[in-house]
Amino acid sequence: MHEILEPVALTRDIPVAGLRCGDIGAVVEVHEADAYEVEFVVASGRTQALLTLSGSDVRSLGDQDLLSARSVSGIAA
Repeated sequence: MHEILEPVALTRDIPVAGLRCGDIGAVVEVHEADAYEVEFVVASGRTQALLTLSGSDVRSLGDQDLLSARSVSGIAA
């Protein structure tokens, strides 16, 4: 179970939101039935997507994860 403000990584692509597996977001709300509201932001702080996701759509981050940056230019917000 994830907690509010916990960083999480996507376990699958979500093309309609311009997101790829491994993109990192923050849990902003915890719902019943293993569902989470997760916010994904670009480096400037603008929200790229705010999505309700199931527990299987995200995973916790750990020492095996390396953070990186990728361009989202050309992707609708």
